[in-house]
Formats: sequence, C-alpha cells, structure tokens
Amino acid sequence: MPNVSFVSDRASNSPEKRSVIPILLAVAAAALMTGARPAPAQQATPPGPPAGNVPASTSTIHATVELVNVPITALNKHGQRVIDLSMDDLKVFEDGVEQKITHFERETRIPLKIGLILDTSNSARPKLSYEKDAAQQFSDLILSNASSKTQIFLETFDASSSIVQDFTNDSDLLSDKIQNLKAGGGKALYDAIFFACKEKMMKTGPAEEVRRVLVVVSDGMDVQSQHTLDQVVSMARVAETLIYTVGTAAHGFDNPGDKLLENLAASTGGYPYFPLRDDPGTDLGTGYLSHDQIGDTSQNQGVGAETGAYSLERLGNLAAALQAIGHDLSEQYTISYHPLRAAMDGTYRTIKIETTRRGVILRWKPGYFASAE
Repeated sequence: MPNVSFVSDRASNSPEKRSVIPILLAVAAAALMTGARPAPAQQATPPGPPAGNVPASTSTIHATVELVNVPITALNKHGQRVIDLSMDDLKVFEDGVEQKITHFERETRIPLKIGLILDTSNSARPKLSYEKDAAQQFSDLILSNASSKTQIFLETFDASSSIVQDFTNDSDLLSDKIQNLKAGGGKALYDAIFFACKEKMMKTGPAEEVRRVLVVVSDGMDVQSQHTLDQVVSMARVAETLIYTVGTAAHGFDNPGDKLLENLAASTGGYPYFPLRDDPGTDLGTGYLSHDQIGDTSQNQGVGAETGAYSLERLGNLAAALQAIGHDLSEQYTISYHPLRAAMDGTYRTIKIETTRRGVILRWKPGYFASAE
C-alpha cells in the first residue's frame, strides 16, 4: 500500500485537497479486496535471559543412580560356602565395562524382604504337609537371627493367589498361618509371582536399602495365569527381586515345570533346588509314595522309581532345601559401586561378577533397571 498523507481537519478545504478523498477510499477498497492488512505496530519485548542460560520452565533434570548394591553368594565346587573372600578377589562389570567397587561386606547388614510362595493347588495336596513343615522351619531360621527390619510375607496360589500373611517378623504368627493352609483347585503360578513383585516387593522402600527375595515352592506347572513367563521375569527385574525356586515334582517324571523353575531362578539371580530328584532308597521298608496315590502315609512297597514313584524320605528334603536358601541369604557378600554411566535413563544394565580365586563359583543378581520406582 503506498504511503499516503492524511489531511488535518484544520487544513484548507480547497478542491485540490478534497480530490484526495476519493483516491484514499479507492486505495482502502483495493486493500480489502486483496486481503491485505495493515502492519501491526511493533511492541517492545522484555529482555531475554543472558546468552547461554536456559529458562527454568524448559530445563531438564537428570537423576542419577547413586549406588548399586549387589549381593553375592560364593561356593566351592562341592557346594560349600566360601567365607574368606576379600574385595581384591572380586571384579564387577556393568554392560561389559569394569566398575570400581567402593563398598564390600562379608555379612550383609541390609534387611531382607522375603515373599514365601507356596503351591496349594490340587497337585500339591499329597505333599502339602511337608511343604508346610519346610516353610515353617525356613521362616524360623530366617527370623531367629535377623534384625527386626527383616520380614517375610506368606502367599499361596491355586486358581488365584492370596496373601495369607503380610510382612511380619513374628515367626509364631507365620507358623500358625502356615499350618492352617489347605489345598484348593487350579494353578496360576505366574500370576502369583507377578502380583508378589508388583504389589509387595515394589512397595518395600528403595531397592538399595533392602534385599528383595521370593522363595517359590512348586512343581513349576501353570495352567491358567493371565501373565506369561517373560512378563514375570521382566517384573521381577523391575522390582529387583531374586527368585529362589524349590521344585516339588514327583521323582521319575519328565516334568516340564522343572525347566521353567530353572529359568525363573537363573533369569533373576536366584537358584533352583530340586530336593525330590534323588533316587529313592532300595529299602522297601521305607516305602514309596506314588504320583497318584491318595494319602501321605500309605506304603507302596515294590513300586520302582521308573514308574514315577518317589520316596517319603525325599519329601523330608524339602526342609533341607529351604534351609539351604536360608543360609544362602544370611551368608552372602555384598558389594557396592557408583556406576560410571550414572544417568537414570530407564535402561536395563547387566551385571557380571568375576573372581580371581580359582575354584570359586559365584551367584549374583543379573542386573537392574536404571529408573526411579
């Protein structure tokens, strides 16, 4: 639009001046026809922040992983615990990069938060009394010498899972709840573990201040869970929960659940126990409990192991397996390190522990998620 000089009201009203008005009206009309708009008046803008500074409203906060705690079990080739390792005997790697160990303890002082999960489905009915006795001995062992902050909760599963007793350090209370358990129908193992990790372990406080452990007593079979094994392992890793498994399948059977229990323990840093795998004794006076037998005490003398029978004596080993887990948890080493990659970016970091001592076998948690809970 061309520059135009407007005439003041006090200006002369000569014909020359009046002739300007039609020209102005024509120009305005043309501007409206073409959609032109007068240029807006420029407004003063407040001064921005000094160069190099970012406004507070757009700043990003990067949280960091301050300390990673790794419980370690050390065994010799005979399965006996090695109790004389030092910090210099161990190396820790995160995603393949060696880290500097800053703390080392021979006896961990971090309190335990343990979930004891018992199979009370129909398949567990013949051996439930042995499971209960073993669970009671395990809880007594853990709580007898532990600090008041170490606690156990009791969960059972059949078609669904139930928290029979919430976290407690009262061994007598746990014993009463264990002995009152009864078998039901169905079997939803995965759902029980998933629930325990998400609804119980994730709510026990910061992972660096507690050790989270699930002890699962089951034959490893699942027929109606809504969750998959991969989902269970992923949730256990998010909750930084080690899973120890105790297999209860009858001796002599090809049980696909055993492999599942092995994978579950190995993927989370725990360990699988199979106390019923040993061959039954040859003394027929001991008797055998067949896989489909009704009742816990009747004798099936002469039934061979190849038929899927197992000795009553093997059921007593359930208690020994749980006691071994109890000693494992109470006699671990703990190392800590500040990760070189400190950003809490939500990634899963793998952990590997090596020892310079020959003949020593180590077990440790396989990794952690670098994210806030």
